[in-house]
Amino acid sequence: MLSSTKTPAEKRLALRAGLRSGKLLRFPGAFSPLVSMLIEHRGFDGVYVSGAVLAADLGLPDVGLTTLSEVAQRGGVIARATALPSIIDADTGFGGALNAARTVAALEEAGLSGCHIEDQLEPKRCGHLDHKTLIPTAEMVQKIRAAALARRDSNFVLIARTDARESEGIDGAIERARVYVDAGADMIFPEALHNESEFEQFRKVVSVPLLANMTEFGKSSLLTANQLSNLGINVVIYPVTLFRLAMKAAETALDTIKAEGTQESLLAHMQTRTELYDLLGYKDYAQFDKDVFNFQTPTRPN
Repeated sequence: MLSSTKTPAEKRLALRAGLRSGKLLRFPGAFSPLVSMLIEHRGFDGVYVSGAVLAADLGLPDVGLTTLSEVAQRGGVIARATALPSIIDADTGFGGALNAARTVAALEEAGLSGCHIEDQLEPKRCGHLDHKTLIPTAEMVQKIRAAALARRDSNFVLIARTDARESEGIDGAIERARVYVDAGADMIFPEALHNESEFEQFRKVVSVPLLANMTEFGKSSLLTANQLSNLGINVVIYPVTLFRLAMKAAETALDTIKAEGTQESLLAHMQTRTELYDLLGYKDYAQFDKDVFNFQTPTRPN
């Protein structure tokens, strides 16, 4: 009720244990606290908070327009609603090395279990678009070192994302990843790899956990959980899936209401009131309220 029964520290420990387990951890993207509750209810391993989705929800493109305070606040309320660990997209760290350090401190304080910082030059682009420009490797190393030093909880997972696949090729992306690990990254997120073979190449030479991004309409083949597990991938994110489905459902609903003058034909596609109340735990709140206020004020002796 109200928030997760697990503390942020417990969630981070759970994420670390999951990464050591050898099991593929599946993190669907949540665009609201209620969605993070649904992800937990459906038995997934964690929650992902996408920077692209957060920006889109604010009516903005994913070009680095969101701020640290916006990301930390939204990520915090999403993470607080679930007992699962939550990983958040921290874009480029919102500036240089000092900004990256402040970013990690703010996200840790907000209750997140980990974040990823990318090696793009501002203004950044969506990872599956062309013409991305990268910062020098040495500058990214400074960000990673600063971010690692800023942690108060050593279990907060620091993920280095490299967008080098398109501009520097698979070998360049792997070389950057190896340097980022030496700088203190706990996990590597190789963005926009094309196929199984490229993930396999990364797995052979990168010793730390790997994160795969299975986003739709991008450069990566949509590999199954079994395929990713067999490749030795540790975490897979589905960052925009639920948001895209929700927006398409909203489009369909608006068109239907406009055309038919009623939502009657849409009822079968809706989450019912009962299903929503079950997810929110209405009965638990009612019982809590009853228990708290079921008392009598003691009378004072005359």
